[in-house]
Amino acid sequence: MNLEYFIASRLISHNKIKGKKVEPAIRIAIIGIAVGLAVMLIAWAIVMGFKREVRNKIIGVNSHIQVTSYFSNFTYEMDPVRISDTLINNLKAVPGVAHVQRLYTKPGMIKTATDFQTVVLKGADADFDGTFLKNCLIEGKMPDYTSPSNDVLISEHLTKLLDLRLGDGFLAYFIKGQSVSARKFRICGIYNTYFSEFDKYFLLADARHIRKLNGWDEHQAAGLEIFATSMEAFPKAEEGVYSVVSRAADKSKESFYLRNLFEMSPDLFGWLQLLDTNVWLILFLMIFVSGFNIISGLLILILERTNMIGVMKALGARNFSVRKVFIYMSVFLIGKGMLWGNIIGLSFCLLQKYLHIVPLNPTTYYVDSVPIELNWLYILIVNAGTLLISLLVVLLPTHMITRISPVKAIRFD
Repeated sequence: MNLEYFIASRLISHNKIKGKKVEPAIRIAIIGIAVGLAVMLIAWAIVMGFKREVRNKIIGVNSHIQVTSYFSNFTYEMDPVRISDTLINNLKAVPGVAHVQRLYTKPGMIKTATDFQTVVLKGADADFDGTFLKNCLIEGKMPDYTSPSNDVLISEHLTKLLDLRLGDGFLAYFIKGQSVSARKFRICGIYNTYFSEFDKYFLLADARHIRKLNGWDEHQAAGLEIFATSMEAFPKAEEGVYSVVSRAADKSKESFYLRNLFEMSPDLFGWLQLLDTNVWLILFLMIFVSGFNIISGLLILILERTNMIGVMKALGARNFSVRKVFIYMSVFLIGKGMLWGNIIGLSFCLLQKYLHIVPLNPTTYYVDSVPIELNWLYILIVNAGTLLISLLVVLLPTHMITRISPVKAIRFD
């Protein structure tokens, strides 16, 4: 039988941890561990959720990789490149590439009876993947561009700005050289991505309009948008895409330019990296607070049990054996605090994930409620790290047991 474990379990199970100073100190230590762990779990889940949501929106409105003309000036009036079916098929065959589609953009202006607004037409053809925008629909339906169409998808922001409704028609004007061309469109769907940089300007329209306005043939486009199967597969996919595009450029004499999602949105990804720093700061502070509570609670517990320590030493128990009793007691208390910490933290995360109890301003945070991502591996890491650090912290106050004299301890009151 493990004597130290037996003594510690008897003290815990029979509620022997009592005293004017012990009970409040132990309770505070347990609450400190519970609150610290809950805050760490919630902070990690929120930051991971923010990163996922913002990253998905960046990819949804752009792509993982964008291929354009080297001579384009990064406005939406791009120089065309010739995109062959062979190039697209070769890119689709790259490991880690999920989808490839042609890129079309054309700046213009919408004019209504009362107002006007500059916009950018984003062209879509039969190969366009509209999954992201379909998930952002708030009214109407996705346009069908398998045949020529004047239907467009417009943002809720633009409909409010221009006082437009679902089914309304409007005129859009486009400049080419010294001439102005007009097109009449009809609203078939309204979306809201909560991504203001996209919602303020973009309309989804039939790519045939953009090709005709620019005088391009069916093999010309502003570039390519390439989507990876996942962020984990993205680095390898980028290498493969670069290799395929380089070979195509040598053969066709086209000047291609590649950009990835980090280069297209450096400010947003810089903000996400700053969130990582904030999480590590929160983790450090919570571990420090929890460790301080454990140390203070254990020190008071040792002082209240000084007589018991003296008796054990007088009966022949070695310092390490006595320390083990208090280490086991600390493990019980740490376990209780972690249990409540997990219950509180995960309960909040689940409530927020499914009920959205904490709203946000989407114009500032790109989402309408606090996003949550529950990754069980991260939860396990946080719990394991908390337990390990707590046990290491426990060793410090138990070291004072080695300095306690049996004679003085038995007389201690």
